[in-house]
Amino acid sequence: MKENQAQNSEQNSELDRIKYLTELLNRASKAYYAEDREIMSNYEYDALYDELAALEEKTGIVLANSPTVNVGYEAVDELPKERHESPMLSLGKTKDREELKSWLQGNPAILSWKLDGLTIVLTYNAGKLAKAVTRGNGEIGEVITNNAKTFKNLPLQIAYQGELVLRGEAVISYSDFEKINQEIPDEADKYKNPRNLCSGSVRQLNNEITAGRNVQFYAFNLVKAEGVDFQNSRMEQFDFLERQGFQVVEHYLVETDTILDRIDFFEKKIEDYDIPSDGLVLVYEDIAYGRSLGRTAKFPRDSIAFKWADEIRETTLLEMEWSASRTGLINPVAIFEPVELEGTTVSRASVHNVSIVKSLKLGIGDKITVFKANMIIPQIAENLTRSDTLEIPTTCPVCGQPTRIQQMNDVQSLYCTNEKCAAKQIKAFTLFVSRDALNIDGLSEATLEKFIDRGFIHEFADLFELEKYRDEITSMEGFGERSYQKLIDSVETARNTTLPRVIYSLGIAGIGLANAKLLCRHFDYDLEKIKQADEEALSEIEGVGEVLARAIVEYLGDADNLQRIDRLMQKLNVEVPQIDAGSQTLSGMSFVITGSLNHYENRNELKDIIEQKGGKVTGSVTSKTTCLINNDIASNSSKNKKAKELNVPILSEEDFMGQYLGE
Repeated sequence: MKENQAQNSEQNSELDRIKYLTELLNRASKAYYAEDREIMSNYEYDALYDELAALEEKTGIVLANSPTVNVGYEAVDELPKERHESPMLSLGKTKDREELKSWLQGNPAILSWKLDGLTIVLTYNAGKLAKAVTRGNGEIGEVITNNAKTFKNLPLQIAYQGELVLRGEAVISYSDFEKINQEIPDEADKYKNPRNLCSGSVRQLNNEITAGRNVQFYAFNLVKAEGVDFQNSRMEQFDFLERQGFQVVEHYLVETDTILDRIDFFEKKIEDYDIPSDGLVLVYEDIAYGRSLGRTAKFPRDSIAFKWADEIRETTLLEMEWSASRTGLINPVAIFEPVELEGTTVSRASVHNVSIVKSLKLGIGDKITVFKANMIIPQIAENLTRSDTLEIPTTCPVCGQPTRIQQMNDVQSLYCTNEKCAAKQIKAFTLFVSRDALNIDGLSEATLEKFIDRGFIHEFADLFELEKYRDEITSMEGFGERSYQKLIDSVETARNTTLPRVIYSLGIAGIGLANAKLLCRHFDYDLEKIKQADEEALSEIEGVGEVLARAIVEYLGDADNLQRIDRLMQKLNVEVPQIDAGSQTLSGMSFVITGSLNHYENRNELKDIIEQKGGKVTGSVTSKTTCLINNDIASNSSKNKKAKELNVPILSEEDFMGQYLGE
């Protein structure tokens, strides 16, 4: 027994190390390739990579997101259907805790999350993932094997070599759901909840789309594992699955005297739980006993689902706040007298659209009941008064221009008709405050939306007058005196800036920071010269071209834009660099920097020096590249290979400094 325990402990330790190395190496790759920064040297990366590969070979476990694996992307015309070996039944349900307790009948059972995603059946043969099928209608599902290979925490290879069949839930976390929705500009196109997004992601015809959605898999039931003795214990089955590298649902062994406390534990945890869950599942620990109970026509008798009972409170509707969004959609938000719900104080709830407002027959002063959907999202359950006196606004709360009610798929929504409404410019404001633009900390997209809603911001210049709204800002949720002062300090710092940052911050189509620097250098950092330049003059600048030239002229030819720029410039202290023509020794040259550096803090520092001397730094090697700067000249990286193909010189940092910087 002690020998088995020691072996299990070693296996768990190795699996934990595999998971840690996989996450760390993926983070390092993302930092290096996508964010142009390094969190470890190439030497450290290679050493950790080799350690991971050795552990995978030793344990037989390879996770789907392992850097040692390249999952091929493949598109199919349709998802084939397949009948399950045994029907996948729904579970009986209860919201009564005492009923759940009595269901045990004195038997130990396992209590776990009931995750809210898409149920998947996986089959492994000879240690490799052979098949993945959705639940479908319980009898026939869709084969999504290629998509499952992109689930970020799923093992593609396991140590166990027999036939293994298990069930689990594919899910997308709330945090990933929010990130994906933030990238969708049109409010009407946003996903309604993580479950819908997960269902669509798992059933894609192109698994490259699935790979970008961060789908996770949590095992909850072992169906078959030939030749393994689980000692008639479901806990043993869970342990076995974990040893194979699967992430399993959080679960606990409970009995009659502990089940209520454990339900309370889950109830507290769900408030901050990042994985969607709509309840709990209780299944008998004794496998043989559970099977002996058989099933009804609809439900198995060895398990039951527990659904959270909605806590409902009565309150009074005080106000309807109409919140304008970047797409022009104006969302109704109910403000009511504060009530305690699921342990927190709640005073507002989204009503989503005009159709729901009308169906509830709302009016200010009405008695309403509210609850938290899935114990998280505040909602109006019922309007007890139904006065139907609430007026739908005819003007936008942000710009004051007319609104219109638009109907789509039987749903009525309110929209602002003004294309230049500040609320529609949220992406422009987000760019304006970003790191490479004016770099104002403390102004997230959500905060910007709140400031716009409250009328603090209408154009860029307004960001430098936020001190006028000190009392309102410090009383806002998430803001206090310290947060406000930190924001104002950041705004004051941002006043001192450079013209390239200002040009980039305006959001002219196609103009990045590199283009802005080229533009400013060409016109001697004189904004008036840039304003007066025509398409022909602009298109002659190397790196600008006709398309960008047209975009610049169109933007600066708009009288409203020019007025906004003038008001903005009055708020800024723009540094004008003194350019010595003799210092532009790298003019007309193009460089690519890769790998770690020894003499400079990071690649951006070297990039700035090259640009100050008139050179250009790009991200990829082409025939026009003057040289590739890489301290690892002998590496087989893609940039090194490309440089050799094109006969582009590869120079170490020191050789570059000596040859081009005269150091």
